[in-house]
Amino acid sequence: MELAQYIWSNLQTYFGVKFLLSPVYLAATVIIVYVVWSLRGRTKPFLTYMLPKDVWTHPSTNVDIKVALFNGAITATGALSALLITPYVTFAITTQLAQLTMSGGSEITGLVRSILAGTILFLVQDFCRYWNHYLHHEQRFLWPFHAVHHSAEVMTPITFLRAHPMYSVLQILVISALVGIAQGLILFGVVGTIDISVIYGSTLTFNAYVFFGGHLRHSHIWISYGRLLEHILISPAQHQIHHSSNPKHHDCNYGEIFAIWDWMFGTLYVPDGYEDLNYGLADRDGNIIPQKHPTLKDAMIGPFIEVWEEILKGTSKDPENKFPAE
Repeated sequence: MELAQYIWSNLQTYFGVKFLLSPVYLAATVIIVYVVWSLRGRTKPFLTYMLPKDVWTHPSTNVDIKVALFNGAITATGALSALLITPYVTFAITTQLAQLTMSGGSEITGLVRSILAGTILFLVQDFCRYWNHYLHHEQRFLWPFHAVHHSAEVMTPITFLRAHPMYSVLQILVISALVGIAQGLILFGVVGTIDISVIYGSTLTFNAYVFFGGHLRHSHIWISYGRLLEHILISPAQHQIHHSSNPKHHDCNYGEIFAIWDWMFGTLYVPDGYEDLNYGLADRDGNIIPQKHPTLKDAMIGPFIEVWEEILKGTSKDPENKFPAE
């Protein structure tokens, strides 16, 4: 497939799905919230439960919206990375390796081999997301950009889009390429060359995850999967805990979909039951750090200033205090 044709076909896919902002995803989220509201006794009107005034009128939500619109204008919120760059790198790697080894391989046509390839793709993508997230928390030159996301003091689905453009750029230029290379190498070693449509199976699986409640990871609605399943999958409650200012919640639950990576590397936190959470930035002792990003300007420019002053110039008085309330 020629590169121009490949790019055009994937741009059509991107704009057709509209990724996380699709009305289909949003409608599914509303239905899930309605079910949760019904099961929990309908103690307040549904719209009040789903859209509490103190959350949606909070200044932090106002910044969420502004950052989301800003990102939408210049980076497409990173969706183009997931739907275009990674699959192309994977496709190019497997094709090139087949040529170098003088083996054309065999394109996947059988159901079993297709499922195997899709599973490998999905696991590799999620594994790389885990480490990307982890490194943005642990590396001082990356953290200030990710701190924009963690400075949210209330949680709404729009908080997902509260990301500094540099975070998205780094994902596009680095993470997507690494995921593509890893997928290409692993897939070639296991199943040979693959059809590009198989690569998109894993992307569609991720979209299905969002469809079944992924938006509620950033919300005030507590949904736990129970201790057993939360060792395998990251629940909305576990990601909300990741944003908590409580020191006992720091450095945990970096996973996007699977909790097995956190479990494997010692960063998993599984709640015993409902926990009352406070959000925002805090130091290692749990002391709340005053809002660093009260405006769009602060959210966009502040991280560059912080990187320059605290890291490049070495003027940080207490590097530990830069870390998030996770």
